Amino acid sequence: MLFAIIATDVEDSLAKRLQARPAHLDRLQALQSTGQLVLAGPHPAIEAEDPGGAGFTGSLIIAEFDSLADARAWAQADPYVDAGVYADVVIKPFKKVLP
Repeated sequence: MLFAIIATDVEDSLAKRLQARPAHLDRLQALQSTGQLVLAGPHPAIEAEDPGGAGFTGSLIIAEFDSLADARAWAQADPYVDAGVYADVVIKPFKKVLP
């Protein structure tokens, strides 16, 4: 089943994000290589593709996992969690309708 992993950043998370980003991207690429990843990306703090110093307010990942427990375990092992980037992570089942 698909799950949406919706994370909210702590204030002033940009430096922590940049430091943990390579390891975070490695995990997403591994998920993609198994065919589980539907999409992933950050929420810019301002209306811009590259928000510069404004940074980001969170992230969204939609991926396939066998269960909610598996999705939670995967999300909790994210380098952004370990680095203190995320203040909160919500995981919900997701039903893709379009496209």
